[in-house]
Amino acid sequence: MARSKSSDSWLKEHFDDYYVELAKKEGWRSRAVYKLQEIDDKDQLFKKGMCVVDLGAAPGGWSQWTVHKVGDQGEVFALDILPVEPFAGVTFIQGDFREDEVYNQLLESLAGRDVDVVMSDMAPNMSGNKSVDIPRSMYLVELCVDLADQVLKPNGDLLMKVFQGEGYNELIQTLRGKYQKVITRKPKASRPRSKEIYLLARGKK
Repeated sequence: MARSKSSDSWLKEHFDDYYVELAKKEGWRSRAVYKLQEIDDKDQLFKKGMCVVDLGAAPGGWSQWTVHKVGDQGEVFALDILPVEPFAGVTFIQGDFREDEVYNQLLESLAGRDVDVVMSDMAPNMSGNKSVDIPRSMYLVELCVDLADQVLKPNGDLLMKVFQGEGYNELIQTLRGKYQKVITRKPKASRPRSKEIYLLARGKK
């Protein structure tokens, strides 16, 4: 089957993408690592010895960066519906975060540890229909907020990919009630045409 012109242009954008090439060259698993790297450089998210939860981890770029920052004394717990090739320093759980069984498996793996950072690069499969995509995305965000309520230690941080739309302003208000400050970030590696932004909620109350 012939590819459409739009999928051809997407492929060209993808393969010509500076960050895709850079990730290959530097040995990172995905271009997404540069989004986290920029936020971390700006906001000093990670320190040696931290415990971090990485949601929507596949193919593992964010976990790679985090392991490199938290060191041998740190721990990273990663979850995705897709398989991730394992690597040292990461406990990986494969499953759908929306399912209670998988959510509880993550809690069991944490075994009561105090988590310093919960981060999520999760997004639903986008249909292109805003009235479907935004609620799906917001549901994942709400699950992340719930998890952070349970496992994040006082003064811990929550970083999430979000898409602005219905429910966004309410989300900001909710986070302001739970955290000392809420910052928005749009990293350079985030494609300009993408509607995604990152919310960083700092200092859990």
